[in-house]
Amino acid sequence: MILNSLILDNLLTGLAQPFTRPGSRSAIAKHPRQGPLAVGRLGLEGDEQGDLRVHGGVEKAIHHYPREHYAAWAAELGEHPLLAEPGAFGENFSTTGWRESDVCLGDRIRVGSALLEVSQGRMPCWKLNDRFDVAQMALRVQQSGRTGWYYRVLEEGVVQAGERLELVERPHGEWSVARLSAVLFDKHLEPELLRECLALPLVPSWRKTLQRRLEQRQVEDWAPRLHGA
Repeated sequence: MILNSLILDNLLTGLAQPFTRPGSRSAIAKHPRQGPLAVGRLGLEGDEQGDLRVHGGVEKAIHHYPREHYAAWAAELGEHPLLAEPGAFGENFSTTGWRESDVCLGDRIRVGSALLEVSQGRMPCWKLNDRFDVAQMALRVQQSGRTGWYYRVLEEGVVQAGERLELVERPHGEWSVARLSAVLFDKHLEPELLRECLALPLVPSWRKTLQRRLEQRQVEDWAPRLHGA
């Protein structure tokens, strides 16, 4: 699999604000930023997360979402106002040219002066339901595989829209984000496949999830994540 470089079309950040349900906060509404932004271990300058228990942190410092997915969503949802501009899915990076099947776990990406590493795919949650006002939106994102992916920051630096993303290293070329997410989102247990995944450098939360499945021989309940309390 050859991953060609591509342009960072939009760089987006957002601030945490009260959200739709009592006591909830979210920074899912992201807006384009112009000019250079610092990239630290926890993400982009001026970007926040509403619930640090499940969002943000070093393993989910930057979220990348393919802009070409918007056309597929528009075909399914109709003309939705959120799909008119990038940022609908809370992404920090918006590009055209890379999808979940193109990007692999552990890919190291140079953009600007920062070095990033693909850490995991996104596990969609109920906030997508409320943001789009579509009851099963999180589940639809999960089932479609159009989740986007996260980066951890290996080298801090500066980045801005219009710069090029370049693949500099690929240690796990057989494990695309799409393939790994398909294992995570599969209700059917395959012990050998789980063991193969557990040999990868997974983020702690994914490792714990897959290890528990292997030990308990059952898949966890997704309802709290997909629908909320």
